[in-house]
Amino acid sequence: MASQHLSDTSEFKLLLEGFNQLHVRSANYTPTQNGYNPLQRPIREYLKYGIINLDKTAGPSSHEVVAWIRRILEVEKTGHSGTLDPGVTGCLLVCLDRATRLVKSQQLMGKEYVCVLQFRNLSTLKDEDSRKAFSARLQQALATLRCAQLQLPPKEGCAVKRQLRVREIYTLDLLEFNFKTGQAILRASCQAGTYMRTLCVHIGLLMGQEAYMLELRRVRSGELTEKTNMVTLHDVLDSFWCWKNMGDESYLRKVVMPLEYLLKSYKRIFVKDSSINALTYGAPLHIQGVLRYDPRISIGDTVVLVSTKGEAVALGTATMGAQDIMGVSRGVVSKVKRVIMDRDLYDRQWGLGPTALLKKQLIKNGQLDKYGGINKDTPKEWVERLQSTEEFLKTAGNTCGNSTESVSTKEAAERQRAVKV
Repeated sequence: MASQHLSDTSEFKLLLEGFNQLHVRSANYTPTQNGYNPLQRPIREYLKYGIINLDKTAGPSSHEVVAWIRRILEVEKTGHSGTLDPGVTGCLLVCLDRATRLVKSQQLMGKEYVCVLQFRNLSTLKDEDSRKAFSARLQQALATLRCAQLQLPPKEGCAVKRQLRVREIYTLDLLEFNFKTGQAILRASCQAGTYMRTLCVHIGLLMGQEAYMLELRRVRSGELTEKTNMVTLHDVLDSFWCWKNMGDESYLRKVVMPLEYLLKSYKRIFVKDSSINALTYGAPLHIQGVLRYDPRISIGDTVVLVSTKGEAVALGTATMGAQDIMGVSRGVVSKVKRVIMDRDLYDRQWGLGPTALLKKQLIKNGQLDKYGGINKDTPKEWVERLQSTEEFLKTAGNTCGNSTESVSTKEAAERQRAVKV
């Protein structure tokens, strides 16, 4: 993996995009035959790690649509991010099987809507001057509502508890207004959980006119927009039929996207193949397993741990910043927050290093207890190694967020002192 081979990464897709712009921690690792490129997974694995950007129609609820897709694609489970009311159309993110683990992470991302606002009793605005004054007041009302505000969910068709909550409107623009019908077309970018029906009522209150939402369409949900491979239920049904009855999976691969598409905006850490299986069991990522990392990483950031083939392994919380990752030789880089990849897709590699093999041999010879703790027969070299690790963590461990490492080392040192006594 020499750097000169990565001067052009324009053909790299999904999480491999911009691979050559990441900082290099280590270029030495042994690649394995395990895993797949996300776009080249076998079709069953492709569905298992897939998402669909569905163009929901008016009528059925989001839960009904998701249940239909589960039966159509014959998958174990499905989930959706960001519920749409039955009468609302547009982007609905549907996650399949393992991709359902990303639903919560996507629910908090921003949304964008286009809605039709209906005013009542505009027949009095007959002359041009009154219409211009009304348009100016409407623009002023929209500018006033571009902020964080209290919202009470509507009484009817509401899937959440009716209580006051704060929601922020990032942008709110007037696209078109028709004085004859009293209808305005608005485009709003807002925080997740914003009710556009409530926003339309607020606009009417500011205008001194009764107003309500006539029609609503979601045009963006997190990373997905109307232009991001949006498909209909008919597309889903037809593509699966083509695969089952004609053996043509190309249509199905166009309808379903890899879950890695949802994680493109996250900061990335590329890990060695030897560390992947341990991560899928929830083990923290140590510095020895890092290949490349995003130079913008700070302590506490949510990062995506990625294989060299571009697969999302897990979401993690960074316990080291980018400067720490480059400067230290040991410690925990990230703690696993949410495992995405199946266990044992990659071969088990832990316990095969020189230190682990030596520790097993010492336990077998009775020079360590069965838990790897120090006893009276422990070699002096092993005790000194433990002491040097403790000294390192005292100076560097806490600054890198590795508090658990420090605690475990202190416990080991206390055992050592107890044996000496």
